[in-house]
Amino acid sequence: MEPELPFWGTITDENDEKHNQAEQDYLISEGFSILKNFGNHVSFVMMSLGNELWGSQYRMNKILSAYKEFDNRHLYTQGSNNFQFTPVILENDDFFCGVRLSKERLLRGSYAMCDVPLGHVQTDMPSTMKDYDENISGNSNEFTTNIPIISHEIGQYETYPSFNEITKYTGPLKARNFEVFKKRLEEKGLSDLAEKYFKCSGRLAVACYKEELEATFRTRKLAGFQLLDLQDFSGQGTALVGVLDAFMDSKELVSKEEWSNFCSDVVLMARFDKYNYNAEECFNTHVELCYYKNTPLTNLMLLWELKDNDTIYEKGTVQVSKVNKENYIEICDISLKMPAVTSMKKLTLSLEIKEINAEKNYDLWVYPKEIAVDIERSKMEGINIVDSLSQGTIELLEKGQNVLLCPNLSVLESSEIENSIKGVYCVDFWCYPMFRFISQSANKEIPVGTMGLLIDNLHPIFKCFPCAEYSTYQWWSIITNSRSIILDDLPSNFRPIVSTIDNFERNHKMGFLFECNVLNGKLLVCACDFEKTIEYAEGKQFIYSILNYFSSKEFSPNIDISISKLQKILGS
Repeated sequence: MEPELPFWGTITDENDEKHNQAEQDYLISEGFSILKNFGNHVSFVMMSLGNELWGSQYRMNKILSAYKEFDNRHLYTQGSNNFQFTPVILENDDFFCGVRLSKERLLRGSYAMCDVPLGHVQTDMPSTMKDYDENISGNSNEFTTNIPIISHEIGQYETYPSFNEITKYTGPLKARNFEVFKKRLEEKGLSDLAEKYFKCSGRLAVACYKEELEATFRTRKLAGFQLLDLQDFSGQGTALVGVLDAFMDSKELVSKEEWSNFCSDVVLMARFDKYNYNAEECFNTHVELCYYKNTPLTNLMLLWELKDNDTIYEKGTVQVSKVNKENYIEICDISLKMPAVTSMKKLTLSLEIKEINAEKNYDLWVYPKEIAVDIERSKMEGINIVDSLSQGTIELLEKGQNVLLCPNLSVLESSEIENSIKGVYCVDFWCYPMFRFISQSANKEIPVGTMGLLIDNLHPIFKCFPCAEYSTYQWWSIITNSRSIILDDLPSNFRPIVSTIDNFERNHKMGFLFECNVLNGKLLVCACDFEKTIEYAEGKQFIYSILNYFSSKEFSPNIDISISKLQKILGS
């Protein structure tokens, strides 16, 4: 435990015109009361002066000195994430707790838009290579410290509300916030998707937490982390960032056992560059163990497999011969070739050390090498691929032609339309309305605010690109090079093939892949940059699957949309 003084603000001294001695005396006395009444508790290890403080470093140091003189059994710090962009170490600090060591030297994977730069979980191509050791070390010209460093408030990945939770409020406190969110969704005609929004955003949030937590466990120079949060927080506009709800009950997004595989005192991990591979491409990974139990390690055996539901492609065992007393154990390097698949497959890299009940699974995607996609050749062969609803496009639809529309993303982004939102893979940070307001007040860019994908994964367009109903790493390059189109003006029963889940404040109906009948023809819209996406193995496979569907008899939209409505949302 790290008790804090009940304060979030500025610690002043007598030189400050706003200094309030009575307030400060009260806070200091509270600290002594905490130490006197709870100092003997076996879990009371650390103590902080408060949360995200500013002000007089001299006064903070003096308060710390008084507490340490009164009770020197604990470890003390000036506060959690003090002086955020310009942190300092005080003489009486026993450890440092913060989110960065300078503006670019980050210590966690996600940040609010008003505190850019954003973290690697929000921006980087997914891999399991990230740690913060280099950021902690710094260089000779940068702020460094030899005291232990703890990362502050990591996580904060938001899920959509579960309206089933409303009935759990049986006492005087009622879920009025959830009732408002539910009504908003009903007014948008999307209430039938509420449960899927919750589950799909939640599965993505869990994946983000897994990467966030593993990055901390991979960091050997990090002393620990503070997670925000294990449960939902009902304040600050409602921050649904927990894998437990406000009642500390599981949201059933992740099992206790799976969570413990990446958040525990024993974490088995693999480091590799990416999640998507071509057939027969080399796959290299380094396996390591982060171990904080007191039980000595002897005679460990790593079991590993690369498999899918039907086949084990590669497997092996490794005797862990050198086990030192440090918290990190280097186990082995594994090098192999991905199988020579003839169709796209999702594989699992499975790791297990039975002696210490440690295991870990990573999903990987492999794509056949012979897949060929040539957009220009497809156009020459008679496939109508266009980038706007031009007069020529309208004429094709009037003639009963099939049209694949890949809108120019820069046009969608233009102020003339303002009917689309930047494609972002990661879920929203903490709570959209709170940080939207903060960004607007500070005249900074507002958050994107989206919550991952809801995918009609049984649609025939995915015959050559099998996928789950929610965002997985096969979608990262595709979504990152896309825009989500706001489709509120289309009929209430219209559903995109790939929907983008919006936050509970806006509740836009959005998507970047959808189809409809227009005039006398059929239209398939994919608001994705084909030229950038095709550079990735997964992007090429995705486009290949789209083109196969578009050219097949299965291309058969079930809803009619007027050309005027399409021009309103897409421009012309």
